[in-house]
Amino acid sequence: MFSRVLVANRGEIACRIIRSCRRLGIQTVAVFSAADSGAMHVREADEALAIGPAEPGASYLRIDRIIDAARQTGADAIHPGYGFLAENPLLAGACETAGIVFVGPSAETIRAMGSKRRARLTMAGAGLPIVPGYEGERQDDDTLLEEARRIGFPVMLKPSAGGGGKGMRILQGENGWAKTLASARRESRAAFGDDHMILERYLARPRHIEVQVIGDRHGHVVHLFERECSIQRRHQKIIEEAPSPAVDDDLRGRITEAAVAAARAVEYVNAGTVEFLLDEDGAFYFMEMNTRLQVEHPVTEAITGIDLVEWQLRVAAGEPLPISQDDLTAHGHAIESRIYAENPFNNFLPSTGRIGRFIHPVGALELRLDTGVQDGDMVQIHYDPMIAKLTVWGENRAVAVDRLRHALARTMVTGPTTNLPLLRRVAGHADFFDAAMDTGYLDRHLGAILCEDAEADDVALIAAACAVQLDNRAAPAASRDPWSPWDRADGWRAGEGGVRMRFEDACGSAREIRLAGWAGSFTATVAGRSQCVTASRLDADHIDIRIGEDEYQATVLTDGEDCFVGLDFGGFELRRVPLYPPGTERAEEDLHPVAPMPGRIVATHVSEGDRVAPGEPLLVLEGMKMEYTLTAPVGGVISRLYCREGDMVEADTTLVDIDTGEEEA
Repeated sequence: MFSRVLVANRGEIACRIIRSCRRLGIQTVAVFSAADSGAMHVREADEALAIGPAEPGASYLRIDRIIDAARQTGADAIHPGYGFLAENPLLAGACETAGIVFVGPSAETIRAMGSKRRARLTMAGAGLPIVPGYEGERQDDDTLLEEARRIGFPVMLKPSAGGGGKGMRILQGENGWAKTLASARRESRAAFGDDHMILERYLARPRHIEVQVIGDRHGHVVHLFERECSIQRRHQKIIEEAPSPAVDDDLRGRITEAAVAAARAVEYVNAGTVEFLLDEDGAFYFMEMNTRLQVEHPVTEAITGIDLVEWQLRVAAGEPLPISQDDLTAHGHAIESRIYAENPFNNFLPSTGRIGRFIHPVGALELRLDTGVQDGDMVQIHYDPMIAKLTVWGENRAVAVDRLRHALARTMVTGPTTNLPLLRRVAGHADFFDAAMDTGYLDRHLGAILCEDAEADDVALIAAACAVQLDNRAAPAASRDPWSPWDRADGWRAGEGGVRMRFEDACGSAREIRLAGWAGSFTATVAGRSQCVTASRLDADHIDIRIGEDEYQATVLTDGEDCFVGLDFGGFELRRVPLYPPGTERAEEDLHPVAPMPGRIVATHVSEGDRVAPGEPLLVLEGMKMEYTLTAPVGGVISRLYCREGDMVEADTTLVDIDTGEEEA
């Protein structure tokens, strides 16, 4: 076994690898960029080395600096985690040249499976079913369009050099072909350094099923059953589970046999994942093979009891697999949800900033949290916005879904906007409970899921108001003038009974509540209905509430005007707003579109003096591994363009001025 392993990654996966190494008595070396000098993975490793500035291309993607760090610290192996260099054959080759063990497959295997074109040809030769498509060398626009016509629309554009949803586009027809292809190529080039594309027939409502495999250097290959990964946004998974509720014993036998055959076809060594699309008729097709540990590996570990990172390390050290296929069994059901710093109510735009509080359930054996952040850490613009993974296990799927709902209700993050409201609502959605899902699930249901039952439950509204009022009543002890009605902005009005507050939910619906009373005993009035309420703080984050005869314990976090309420039956994100909101003038904002997130301008579609129509693309902004196209909110003439390609801009920076004078005349 190794004595020292360098982890060539950051965030939660680096912390997860470090944990397994520590349990095995292996010392660990972390590498970090200038932006990550105080990051959790740096604090948890035995040793840490700086490798460059914040930009990944100058730090985490610098193979030479990774190898130098390993040599400098005496590491005898490098674990790449996932993302960054994990599927780069040049790192595996550099390790071999330097006499350092790469914890993963060979450079040749990574190269073979990293090219989607070569992978499709290889797997077709091995007898695996392949989705009809085009993977040829001719890559000019006309050839690709001709091939798309041959395959038949709709088609899927995919980068040949990588996966993870980057650069993937669905085209229903020829309309917008040139711009969509250019955008896909640009994103692929930025993510993988290669803009070679392949085309595949788009299957309308497939399920995404993948099989975990692992092989050793002694010719053994086993599978660790399948995972269901159909809940996706922008072709990236957000909820995964194992086993798949759509796979029966017969299908499981056939699809796992195909996955093992795929691994044997390339003499696969170490952990990998073979991904398939499963159509509505039960036929499955090879999609790709990921030559690394997957983000969602915890659900496989939960149902098998196996530490996949330990197996990776042992195989890389030359040991045979510890058990045979016949000895592998799956128990129960596990579900993982990915917590991203992004806004599901605004096209999933990434969010950055400092984490104020990160609260989550702890202590339960059936619950696992993988994260690389804690209170006070920054969510950086330079990296993927995932901040944590919450995994639950149950004796069956119904129990696991129920535990997921309860765990998400008690998980809260203040600071950056997160996708927690979406995860909570998916977990409580009837189709998810019934496992009626496919890769288009969110596209079909997103609007309804985000805003159905989004209006804060009366209990959540009362909990938020009570928490605010309890804090207000505690404030006089620290006040210079505790009896002045102007000392606190707490909603008090002369001649009115109690304090009035107004809260807005994530969908913009606002409700008012009035609390009358003192010292934790109130009368709460919502929508004309009054109830007797008693409330007391258990600690800084929790309050006990009694509403009539019903008792609740609520987790309540406040961050400025934002209020996060967690109850056993759900989590709610509210914002306190003025009782009498001032009028807003939307048209003025439309004349000066701003950057919705920090990032780099990668394309401009207009120049000063151009006339634009509402909805017409203005420019493309890239940040946190995604592209966002800014469109014209109104028609008019571009009177001023404040940026050009290559510029870095901050969120809320004015990018364009639009003059609508001619339209208004």
